[in-house]
Amino acid sequence: MQVAITGSTGLIGSPLTSYLTGKGHQVLRITRKTPAGPGEISWDPSSGRLDNAALEGVDAVFHLAGENIAGGRWTAERKRRIRESRIQGTRLLAQALAHLPDPPKVLVSVSAVGYYGDRGESQLAEDSGPGKGFLADLCREWESATEPASRRGIRVVLPRLGTVLSPTGGALALMLPVFQLGIGGRIGSGNQFMSWIAMEDLLRVFHHAMDCESLRGPVNAVSPNPVTNLVLSKTLGRVLSRPVIFALPNFAARIIFGEMADEALLASARVSPVKLMASGFQFGYPELEPALRRALKRP
Repeated sequence: MQVAITGSTGLIGSPLTSYLTGKGHQVLRITRKTPAGPGEISWDPSSGRLDNAALEGVDAVFHLAGENIAGGRWTAERKRRIRESRIQGTRLLAQALAHLPDPPKVLVSVSAVGYYGDRGESQLAEDSGPGKGFLADLCREWESATEPASRRGIRVVLPRLGTVLSPTGGALALMLPVFQLGIGGRIGSGNQFMSWIAMEDLLRVFHHAMDCESLRGPVNAVSPNPVTNLVLSKTLGRVLSRPVIFALPNFAARIIFGEMADEALLASARVSPVKLMASGFQFGYPELEPALRRALKRP
């Protein structure tokens, strides 16, 4: 198949590009580079520019691009950039696909479990309602921006990503230096649930979403075994052979991270991959410790 990917050089996009290429698919990178090179499609979401004609003949599109949510404190300007990079880019891409004479069969456009907000110990499935706060509102609008593609008859899959276990980026990469020094520990009470997924499983989720015609709409792309922050901390310490005796109190997290602390660090989302499992998807790394050992190359 011929597939196109936005965010192809990012934390997920880079390994996904390699994975799909290894599966025999032809990958086109949707890039901000001007002019676009061989195997590339030029776009600029902020100015509404996308080379629609270059999308002709594409069978599937993976949309991963967006400003890094955890890249710094959430100032008003940063929140504006985060929101616009996702909603404008998604709407531009969905509208472009909808106007193609022969549109792709599927659009896989990522979202996040931030959709659910802070829900304590509640078990959350795809049909659970949205939460409250910046992330929940962002995810709701982000997902809605794909509607032009849905109305055109394109099958739209919205993987709601949890924490992706990768030492090269995201939450795990931020935690590693502290834990390797032996000064890591729980955040706040440690009772907040974190929904996570191994990178290898996530790549397979994307491929499954492309091929499985019964999958559409929101799909929780998380392990079936979410853990609390305390369990994550203890498990990471064990994998790294480091003590876990410290803690970051709520007030300190808010001083350091501001608003992001309440929504990304202290919020609890106990999310289940109900639709994935019902579709027959099998996780390679359903348990946290083997997944962490795989990600960190620890025997």
